[in-house]
Amino acid sequence: MEVLDQFHGRNFSVYNADCVEFAAGLPDNSIDFTVYSPPFSNLFVYSDSERDMGNAADDAEFFEHYKYLLRDLFRATRPGRLSAVHISDLPLTKWKDGRIGIKDMSGMVIRAHEECGWVLHSRITIWKCPVVEMTRTKAHGLLYKTLCNDSARSRAGMPDYLLIFRKDGENDKPIGHKPADFPVDLWQKWASPVWMDIQQTNTLNVKAARESKDEKHICPLQLDLIERALIMWSAPGDTVYSPFTGIGSEGYMSIKLGRKFIGTELKPSYFRQAVGYLQSAESQPADLFAEGAA
Repeated sequence: MEVLDQFHGRNFSVYNADCVEFAAGLPDNSIDFTVYSPPFSNLFVYSDSERDMGNAADDAEFFEHYKYLLRDLFRATRPGRLSAVHISDLPLTKWKDGRIGIKDMSGMVIRAHEECGWVLHSRITIWKCPVVEMTRTKAHGLLYKTLCNDSARSRAGMPDYLLIFRKDGENDKPIGHKPADFPVDLWQKWASPVWMDIQQTNTLNVKAARESKDEKHICPLQLDLIERALIMWSAPGDTVYSPFTGIGSEGYMSIKLGRKFIGTELKPSYFRQAVGYLQSAESQPADLFAEGAA
């Protein structure tokens, strides 16, 4: 395995390395929880590295590479524990796909996991404002004039999904919660199959942009979504892994919530930013139940 750089804090280790090669070296049953957002096939190009999954020629090539990672994540995850994957379906475009519609990216991710041994545990829809999507993408299906001209071409907005996968087996490290810390009304809110209150702009690069001129990560994961997943499906002291660390969002929240973090990031500029943000999180007092206590 080629590691270009690495940094170790008290409660984290992050590597500038290829996640597929790195995951192949993880010990069996060593990871308590995984949370990340993978490349959305070849939608974005993050680097010119041949190891970058976003450089895939098509979906078939992307999933061929992705399943190498999924198989080793399955092996390295403790029995009975979980992996949370943030994903969205993708628009089909006339110029690229020859037709207009929606590509079932979330379904393809589910099938890839199942082929590698995972069991689909939960599927949560993350609400997103269709007006913001229309303004950002100018998608014809969301334009009001399309509705007026021919509503057969109109469509609903596209949400995000958080897909939770389980490695079957007995969990010998139960994740317990006390009613005083996790009241029933909070559970009823989080048990909803649709999370309506994830703040789309609550991302690490938005916070960092106020203080830094570092390169922005194209699509960082929302901090409140990461926080909720960590509280639900991991415990303080657990080892959390993110194969696509980016600028360190999953690690930042893991450390703030008293977890240990391992991350891999292929792009050197993102890796350097992640080191800074993880050090910043480690310098702050751990907040073991930030959202639930609010």
